[in-house]
Amino acid sequence: MENLKVFACSDSAEKFTKEVCNYLKIEEGKINRMKFKNDNNFVQILESVRDKDVFVIQTTEPPVNERIMELLITVDAIKRASSKRITVVLPYYIYSRSDKKDQPRIPVTAKLFANLIEAAGADRVLTCDLHNKAIQAYFNINCDVLTGESLLEKYFDLKNIENKVVVATDAGSSKKAYKYAKHFNCPIALVDKRRDGNDDRAISNSVIGDIKGKNALVFDDEVDTAGSIIETINVVKKFGAKDVYVGCTHGILSGPAIERIQKSELKELVMTSTVPLPKIKQIEKITVVSISELFGEAIKRIHEETSIGELFETN
Repeated sequence: MENLKVFACSDSAEKFTKEVCNYLKIEEGKINRMKFKNDNNFVQILESVRDKDVFVIQTTEPPVNERIMELLITVDAIKRASSKRITVVLPYYIYSRSDKKDQPRIPVTAKLFANLIEAAGADRVLTCDLHNKAIQAYFNINCDVLTGESLLEKYFDLKNIENKVVVATDAGSSKKAYKYAKHFNCPIALVDKRRDGNDDRAISNSVIGDIKGKNALVFDDEVDTAGSIIETINVVKKFGAKDVYVGCTHGILSGPAIERIQKSELKELVMTSTVPLPKIKQIEKITVVSISELFGEAIKRIHEETSIGELFETN
């Protein structure tokens, strides 16, 4: 893989990038990142990338808007250094929840971010479990979307949880819940949930399906403030569920999330490593499953121009 280069776009992306490079058995790309006294960012690529296939990894850790500027500046630097191709790797797609114009006079920031990535000079994007699958179509360049589903399935398979039921958090997630239930060969239930305005408050008051005495598995693409997931846990416990496990691809865990999880009746939250989990948020109820090898394999396949679809079948 002489023509392959992988760079960490920020300090927050260093750990993930090292794990990817270890999987690929290559050295991490050398890059200098700093800030001038006027708070402007500076990036310099410290090795030749001329005619190289370059992958730039950026993870999501506050401040989010700073991560965007770091990414755009890094892509521009690599583009001007005459790289052959630039693939932006976003384990979590920033602003993914601002994906549609569902209120008057609001932006579609997920689309704006896609435009900025293209304008900076990226040729391709690699990401994972988009909040809305339509975001993939926001790009005029190739956008490959991985999924953390198989990793979560493997984790819970190894736990050998008996008497399981997969619980959909709302009607919108029922299709995904059905896929998990099919994998685990167990029944499915549905929480009737309504969202009130923009305050992230979810209102749940009934369950469709039999969950009494069963161990509930709840899956979601992401857990942000944990308001919705805690409401789901409270409802399924109210209707007689035994233990409640939650699996998600993206553990954002912002604001009161950790406190809510700690105080809840949740048995375990299992999440992939798409979003860095700082030490202050590492509690016993949270388990992180590394997804870096999946990204490493996807990068290898993109570089070698082999099938990404086969990757889903083999993982």
